Amino acid sequence: MAQDTDPVGNGFVSSLARPGGNITGLATLAPELSGKQLELMKEIVPKLSRVAVLGTSTRSGNARSLKEAELAARALGVKLHYLDILSPKDIEPAFQAAAKGRADAVLVLTSPFATSQRTTFTGLAAKNRLPAIYDRTEFVEDGGLMTYSVSSTDLFRRAATYTDKILKGAKPADLPVEQPTKFELVINLKTAKGLGLTIPQSVLGRADQVIQ
Repeated sequence: MAQDTDPVGNGFVSSLARPGGNITGLATLAPELSGKQLELMKEIVPKLSRVAVLGTSTRSGNARSLKEAELAARALGVKLHYLDILSPKDIEPAFQAAAKGRADAVLVLTSPFATSQRTTFTGLAAKNRLPAIYDRTEFVEDGGLMTYSVSSTDLFRRAATYTDKILKGAKPADLPVEQPTKFELVINLKTAKGLGLTIPQSVLGRADQVIQ
């Protein structure tokens, strides 16, 4: 596996240190990222007080992602409003609810479903003038404001080393599951301008990519 948010919870491995079966590879640590994403949004929107969190409760790891966001929110003095999105028809009502609830920003939790609907998410964020942070660079390339995420490119590159070891006789059960070492901050300045936001130099200086 090149990327999985919760290998143990999904039943793929017994533990990260000793997988114990015929599967190994890399975990994404995506649940732990939601807290950092919230901290970054606070830097960009200093008066941040209410954040709508859009997630998919049926996705493994969603509850952990939400918990991490709640821990960060308490430390930052921010109130969260969780909105569950289970199908495409739920996306627009969720953004409407966020706007009606006077959310200052949106945090989109990681999920394959959200990624598949990313143009809808970014379009509705722009329509409702809501700064939003996502978990994949593709969102920002499609007009989203910002992403802080694990580098998928790095994970897939590292996955090749597992393939090499297994082809040379190593057993997956004996190869510990590794965690990410490279993360990416990507910001879309055109989107920021459209939202009337000025991205602080302290944040821009840490960006791996800035889309003009």
